[in-house]
Amino acid sequence: MTARLTLINRDYTRLWVGQAVSSIGDAVFSTTLVLWVATVLTKDKSWAPMAVSGVLLATGTAVLFVGPLAGVFVDRWDKLSTMLRTEVVRGALVALLAAVSFLPVSALPVGVWLALVYVTVLTLNASSQFFTPARFAVIADLVTGDADRARAAGIAQATSQTAWIVGPPLAAPLLFTAGLQWALLFNALSYAVSYVAIRSINTIPAAAAPAEPGGTKGATAHRSGLLREFAAGLRYFAHSRFLVTLVLIAVIGQFGIGTLSTLNVFFATENLHMSTHLFGYVGTAMGLGGIVGALCAGRVVQWFGARRTTWIGLLVSGALLVLYSRQTGFLGGIVLLCAFTVPLTMLNTAMAPLLLAAAPAEYRGRVIAVFYPVTQLASMLAAVLSGWLAGSVLRDVAGYVLGLRFGAIDTIFAVSGLIVVLSGVYAWAALPDRSGAETDGGPGAAGREEAGTAQHTVPDDEGLPRSSAAS
Repeated sequence: MTARLTLINRDYTRLWVGQAVSSIGDAVFSTTLVLWVATVLTKDKSWAPMAVSGVLLATGTAVLFVGPLAGVFVDRWDKLSTMLRTEVVRGALVALLAAVSFLPVSALPVGVWLALVYVTVLTLNASSQFFTPARFAVIADLVTGDADRARAAGIAQATSQTAWIVGPPLAAPLLFTAGLQWALLFNALSYAVSYVAIRSINTIPAAAAPAEPGGTKGATAHRSGLLREFAAGLRYFAHSRFLVTLVLIAVIGQFGIGTLSTLNVFFATENLHMSTHLFGYVGTAMGLGGIVGALCAGRVVQWFGARRTTWIGLLVSGALLVLYSRQTGFLGGIVLLCAFTVPLTMLNTAMAPLLLAAAPAEYRGRVIAVFYPVTQLASMLAAVLSGWLAGSVLRDVAGYVLGLRFGAIDTIFAVSGLIVVLSGVYAWAALPDRSGAETDGGPGAAGREEAGTAQHTVPDDEGLPRSSAAS
C-alpha cells in the first residue's frame, strides 16, 4: 500500500509545504532580530527595551495601515501571481539585509542599524498584507466544503505553532555561533522554497471578475478608483450582519485573551512561583495545546459545525482562563494553559469556513484586509489596557473574596475569562444553528445569499483569530 503523501489535495499540499518552510524561516528571523537588537546592537543600553519595541511597532504599523488598502489590490490582481511577487520582494529584502549584516557592527552607527531593521520589518510585514488575503483566496479555490476548509485552517495553525516551537531554539545558536547574516540567509532561502512550492500550483479555477455591489464586473471594477473600491468593500462588510457579528465576536474575544500576552510573564513568576528560566515552558505548553487543537479542529467542525464550535470554544476557553487565574503552582498552571489553548485554537480554526462562506470571491481580499487589522488593533488595545490597569489602577488590589485571594493580575485574568465567556454567549445568540442539514456551500453561493437577501444570512454551519500572529 502506498503511503498517503497529500494533505486534502495535491495542490494544497504544495501550498502547505511553502508555508511550513516559510513559517520556520519567519520564526528564526523574528527571534534572531530581537535577540540581536537586545544583546548585541543595544547591549548595556538603558533604552534597549525601547529599541526592541520598535520592531513590534513596525509590525503593527504595517498591519494597521497597509492591510486595509492591500485587500483592494488583492481583489484586482491574480492571486497566485500576487503571492509569487510577494515572496520575491520578501526574499530580496531579507537577502539585502543579510548582505549588509556581513559588515562589522561598528561600521555603521547604531541608529542606522536600527533604521535598517525597522524598515526591513515594516516592508516585510507590509508585503505580508498582500500575501495573506491572496493565500486565503487561493485556499478557497483549492479547498471546498466546511470540513475540509476547517482541516486546512487547522493544518495551517498547527504548522504555525510548530514553527514557533522549532524556530526560536534554532535562532540563538545560529546568531551566536554562525552570526546574524546566516540566520537572515536562512529566512531568505525559506522564501525561495515557498516561491517554488507556490509556482508548482497549476489547478486554480478561473477567478470571477471583480464586481461592484450593484453587479458591475470586469473593466468597470478596474476603472474605479482605489478609494472607491475600498469604500465598496467597507460597505459590503458593514451591510453584512453576519460579518459584523463575526468581527464583534473576535474583538470581544481579543479583549479577553489579549491580556495574556502582556501579563502572563508576571503571573507565572508571581502567582505560579515559577523561576524565570522555566518560563519557556509556558510557550511550549501553549504551542502543544495549539497543535492538538488545530489537528482536532477539522473533525470537531465536521461533528458540530463551525458555528457551534465557535461559541462552545469561547465558553470553554473563557472558563479555563478563569480557572487558570486561580492557580498558584507551576504544574497546575502549565496544564491549564495547555488545555486553554486547545478550544481557543479550535474556534480560531472554525473562523476560516465562516469567513469563506460569508465572503464572495470578488470581496475576499477586502473582507480579510478589514477583519484582521481590526482584530489586531483590539489585541494591541487589550495589551496596553491590561498593562495600564496592572501598573496603576489595580496595582495595590489585594484581598479575599469567599476565601479566595485576589491580586491585580489574577483579577484581570479572571475578568478577561468572563469577557470571553460573555462573547461565547453572544456568539450562541447571534450565530444560531438553523434546522436542517448542514451545507458545504462554497463562498460564491454564500456571497450570492449574503448580497441577495435582506437578512444577510449564509449557509448553515460554518471564530476568533489567534491571539498572536506568526508568519
